[in-house]
Formats: sequence, structure tokens, C-alpha cells
Amino acid sequence: MAADRPGATTRTLAWEVLPGGAHRGEDSLASEEPLEIRLLHGGVRHPVAVTMRTPGADFELAVGFMFSEGILRASEQLRRVSYCVDRDVDEQQRYNIVNVEMVGLAALDLAPLERHFSVTSACGVCGKATMEGLRLRGYGPAPDGPLFPADMLRSLPAKLRGAQRLFETTGGLHAAGLFTAAGDLVALREDVGRHNAVDKLIGWAFMENKLPLAGHLLMVSGRSSFELVQKSLAAGAPALCSVSAPSSLAVELAREFGLTLVGFLREERFKVYSGEERAGLA
Repeated sequence: MAADRPGATTRTLAWEVLPGGAHRGEDSLASEEPLEIRLLHGGVRHPVAVTMRTPGADFELAVGFMFSEGILRASEQLRRVSYCVDRDVDEQQRYNIVNVEMVGLAALDLAPLERHFSVTSACGVCGKATMEGLRLRGYGPAPDGPLFPADMLRSLPAKLRGAQRLFETTGGLHAAGLFTAAGDLVALREDVGRHNAVDKLIGWAFMENKLPLAGHLLMVSGRSSFELVQKSLAAGAPALCSVSAPSSLAVELAREFGLTLVGFLREERFKVYSGEERAGLA
């Protein structure tokens, strides 16, 4: 019998304590499983990264990660994405390994990915050296326009929250949403990690030939990190919004590349840390 594919939620037992007493019952948790991303090229297998993720949209996650890290650049380079079928791999783990087969690479340099071979569902560790690496990889400035009016921006948190199907069930997932300049939700992905949710969204856009994301904005639950700004720039989005605070390196990177970075985005207020001209503030 084939192994069951891991789901996005897991049922468990828990005690719920209320003012009037306690009772034991079932609870739904966000699943967290390891995902190994492998690159296949020229008949050779290259381990690229291991991340803790919520199962679902695994192919999008792998493709989005490879694109965000500058390994996968064009759709014609992608031959196939598949789960592992190696006989030496335990059957229950095959859905936790994704192979990304690529063609057309004259040379392969995986050195920039070494920091990712063991990461968690929290955002990865980045620094000044990584910022310099982005410059060397040819990152350009965020695209011009469009204008993101304040009223539209303030409407986004409720739209993002309302579309989080898995969060409604578990209360334990982050989300990344792609919105138009008019505030319409184009696509949303959820995961235990913010950076995984963004990679799933970027992977979807890559495979649907919707990159770059000019004229759109990305919004994430939680905070904005250096890594999320980097992924936004890689995808060609002119703006990144979050419901919580940005990190100092996130602000520094956004300012250097002209990305509009919005934090503490709520229905009543928000803060703009860079690219204020797209928010009509300059």
C-alpha cells in the first residue's frame, strides 16, 4: 500500500481549560514536515536545501526557492518537477523530497546556497555579505509605480486574513498574498514559515508565467525580514507590506533597491519605511 501523503493539518488531543472547568478533545494543528529540495542537472543530483514547511504546494515552494536564489532564471530552464522515486528512500519520506530538473546550465555554482542546506520554518540568517551577494547577482532597482493609495493599503489585512483557509482551522500559519494596485487578491499561499509562503507564491507565479510582478504588491503576515525583501526584489514586485515590523536589514535593503516597504499595516494606520512615493507621500 502506498504511503499516505502528508497533509496540511494534523489532528491531535489536547486539554482545553476554561473558567468553568477543563475537557479533553481533538485539536487541529498546522503540519510541519521537512522538505528537501534537490536539483537534477546533467544526470547529477545536487542537494540544495532542507526547510521545515507545511505540506502542500511543494512544487511551487521548490521552484520559488530556486528562482529566489538565482539558480532558476527562465521557464525554458525548467524541465520537470517531481517527488522523489528513488528506491533507496523510505516510502514515507518520498513526499518530503522534491526534485527540480533543469536544462541549459553551462556551469553550476551552488556555493551561494550553502547557508540554506539546513534551515527552519523561521526566516534564515542573513547579513551584509548576503547584501553584497545580491549586488553581484545583478539585482536591479524595484520597478517604477504604481501608486498604492492609503485606503487601499488599509483594506489589505482583512482581505489577507479572510482568505487564510488553513489559518481558520489551525490558527498557526503565516500567509503571503499577491494583490493588484486596486487591492484585488490574485493569489495566496500559507505555510508555517513566512519565507516558505512567499516562495510558494513566487513558484506559482513562475509556473504560470506571471513574473515579474510589476504592478502588484506582496503582503505577508508577521514581520518583514531581509530575506522577504530579497525575494520580493527577485520576483520584480515594487512593494512589500506586512502586518508587523520590518528588521533593520530589511529596511536597508529596501531603501537601497527602491522597494516600497510598509510595516504595521492595520485598518487604522501603517508605517512606510522606504519607497514612500508609491504610497503618495513624496
